Amino acid sequence: MVFLDFEKPLESLFEQLEKIKHVGEQGDLDVSPMIGELEGKIDNKRKEIYDNLTPWQRVQLSRHPERPYTLYYIEQICDNFIELHGDRYFGDDKAIAGGLAQLDGQTIMIMGQQKGTNTKMRQYRNFGMANPEGYRKALRMMKLAEQFGFPIVTLIDTPGAYPGIEAEERGQAEAIARNLFEMAQLEVPIVCVVIGEGASGGAIGIGLGDKVYMLENTWYSVISPESCSSILWRSWDYKEQAAEALKLTAEDMLSFGIIDGIIKEPLGGAHSEPEKMAVILKEHIKKALAELGKMSAKKRVNARIDKYSSMGEYETIKLAEEAKEEVETVNG
Repeated sequence: MVFLDFEKPLESLFEQLEKIKHVGEQGDLDVSPMIGELEGKIDNKRKEIYDNLTPWQRVQLSRHPERPYTLYYIEQICDNFIELHGDRYFGDDKAIAGGLAQLDGQTIMIMGQQKGTNTKMRQYRNFGMANPEGYRKALRMMKLAEQFGFPIVTLIDTPGAYPGIEAEERGQAEAIARNLFEMAQLEVPIVCVVIGEGASGGAIGIGLGDKVYMLENTWYSVISPESCSSILWRSWDYKEQAAEALKLTAEDMLSFGIIDGIIKEPLGGAHSEPEKMAVILKEHIKKALAELGKMSAKKRVNARIDKYSSMGEYETIKLAEEAKEEVETVNG
């Protein structure tokens, strides 16, 4: 198991647990009372730690190396998954994986960023940072789903869209903007879930949906805490303060009306019980699709557009010329 800095008290308890189990196996002894007592201590300590997480600690959890990624969830919650490849323009971006699958008999189009489970695979997947062809591949799958009336599910987990020169040359900004424009008008239900990192345009490129959820220990922001810290303080040392100021947690996003709900994770995070997390995620997706399926396509699209149009706060101010004309009118 991998323990983060704030989980160090748990590490020593788990070491004790392993030693007791080993002694019991080697000496053929009944150590179940000691194991039960220690497991109780672990649960209590976990609850104490996870009930008081800071925004930065949630960011750390979203990046946990053992945290489940997109393909794991697809494998766990879907049947008969058929992966689709290529954008039909340039190439096949391995940072985004997706295709057709069945969710308890219902055919869906499911996709998301895939980071990779080891060093070699992370390089292969470009650490979950998609190029323009990745977003165009995603859009191709979405349009295919619309053609056949299949609901769309997207799983978001990226540190951002790939910022390389070649990505800009191939139209990174245009590809993301095009996805937003098209997703706003798709006539099939769209459910989006942030399962890890939700950074900037890389996240929203597949994140515009009828229902948007976040797992409990994830984040969603225009910029990462480290990048924010480096801009404001010229150093990464203030990333914890930046995470606090950015208001990037699931609770913050729900209070702002950016997302529609928070999906609770097992105690200890999604990585502690990935199979249980997959079951919880599946039930939320099924429930959301069932609700959206009751609406007509026209009503659903209008509600989606109204939802995003009403986000944020703004104030209308009068231009100087308009104000001048009003004064002149009043004065005759």
